[in-house]
Amino acid sequence: MFVDRAKILIKSGKGGDGCVSFRREPYVPEGGPNGGDGGKGGNVIFVADRNLRTLMDFRYKRKYEAENGQNGMKYNKFGKDGEDLIIKVPCGTVIIDEESNLPMKDLVEDGQSFIAAKGGKGGKGNVHFKNSVRQAPNFAEAGGFAKERSVILELKMIADVGLVGFPNVGKSTILSVSTKANPKIANYHFTTIDPNIGIVQIYDDSFAMADIAGIIEGASEGLGLGLRFLKHIERTKVLIHVVDVSGSEGRDPIEDFKKINAELEKYDPKILKKPMLVAANKIDMVDLDDPKYLEFKEYVEGLGYPVFPMSAPINEGVVEILKAALEQLKKVEDEPETEEYYEMFENDNDENAADYREIYAKKDSGVYILEGKQLKKIFNSTNFEDYGSLRYLYKYIEKNGAIEKLLEMGLEEGDTIRIEDLEFEYWDE
Repeated sequence: MFVDRAKILIKSGKGGDGCVSFRREPYVPEGGPNGGDGGKGGNVIFVADRNLRTLMDFRYKRKYEAENGQNGMKYNKFGKDGEDLIIKVPCGTVIIDEESNLPMKDLVEDGQSFIAAKGGKGGKGNVHFKNSVRQAPNFAEAGGFAKERSVILELKMIADVGLVGFPNVGKSTILSVSTKANPKIANYHFTTIDPNIGIVQIYDDSFAMADIAGIIEGASEGLGLGLRFLKHIERTKVLIHVVDVSGSEGRDPIEDFKKINAELEKYDPKILKKPMLVAANKIDMVDLDDPKYLEFKEYVEGLGYPVFPMSAPINEGVVEILKAALEQLKKVEDEPETEEYYEMFENDNDENAADYREIYAKKDSGVYILEGKQLKKIFNSTNFEDYGSLRYLYKYIEKNGAIEKLLEMGLEEGDTIRIEDLEFEYWDE
C-alpha cells in the first residue's frame, strides 16, 4: 500500500540533572562540592533515505522518543548523553508542525537530515555553584526539558516529469510503454488509486516520470482523489498533459484541457508556469485531418503549448514526446529550497536562543504570574529547604527585571506571586 501522509508524536530526551554531592574528607567543610553534570538528552532526527518509497511504517507506530540524558554523579562524574533517535523517511518527505501547520523541513536529497526536536541540555552539578560566599552549595541545576510535538509527514513524490489529465485518457499506458513500471491498466475511471513512478531511459540519459492520477473537475477542492494526487505535481519540473482527442467518452478535448489546467491553477498557480507538453492521445481513433482534432491543435498551440499526436497502446509518437520532455528538463533550473520557517524550528528548545532567558509577567484573578523557559529550569533546580538555593532563585528573578515588571503592573506588599505551582507573598526587603 502506498501511504503518503502520516501523523506521529515525537519527543526528545530530557537532559540529565546535575548532582548534589560532597567530598567526604576530614577538615573540609561539608567535604566540598563534587557533583557532576548531567548528560544531554537525545535529539529526534529525520533522515531522507532513497531506499524508502512510502510512509507505511508510520501507520503502525505513532510515538517516537529519544533517550534521556543520565544524571550527573558524585566525584565530578558526568552523566552519559542520551542517544539520538534517527527516523528514516522517503526522499520528498515534508515535515510539518501540526500545532502551527508550518513546514519544518523539506527532505529532498538522500541523506539530508533535520533535527525536529532537540534534546534538553544536561544540568550542572553543584560544583559549579561554589563561590567565595557559598562554599557548600546544596543544590544543582535540573536537566533541560524534553521537547514533545506532533508532526505530520507528507510525502510528495520526486519525479522530473508528471503525467496529468482526466481519468482513462491513457496516462498509465504511456508510463508502462515508456518505463519498466507496471501500473494497473483498465478501461474504467480511477484505475490508478496510487501514484506510479518509473524511469525513462532515452539514449544515454534518463529521467523519472510519474502518473499523477485522480484529477477531475473540482479536484482542487478535494473531489475525487484530487488533493491526494495534486500535491505530487508540485515537485515535477515538466508536465505532459494527456488528452483523449478521440472524444471516446463523449467529452470535448478542448474542454478537458481547460478544466484540468483550471484545477492545477486553483491548487497552485505556480504549476502552470512549468513547461507543459500536450499529448494528443488515442490518435489511432481519429484522423489527423479531422476538423475537431485540428481545432484542438490550433487552440492548444495558440496558447504556446506544443502538441504531440500519439497512440500509447501501439507506441506511436511516444518517443517524440519523451525526447521533447528531456530537452525541456535540460533547460529547467532547480528551484531553491524555501527556508522561510526552518530557522524558527532549528532554534527551538535552544538555550542560546534570544527568548530563552526572557521572563514573562501577567496577572490572573489577582495573582501575579511569572513564566519563562530558563525560569522554569532554575525553579525545578531549587532546593526549597536550602537558603542558598532560594537566594539563587530570587537573585535570578530580580536580575532579569521580573520584579520591576510586576511593580509596574501594580504589585504591592502582601500580593501573591506564582511560579509554576508555588505561590508566595511579596514583601519588599
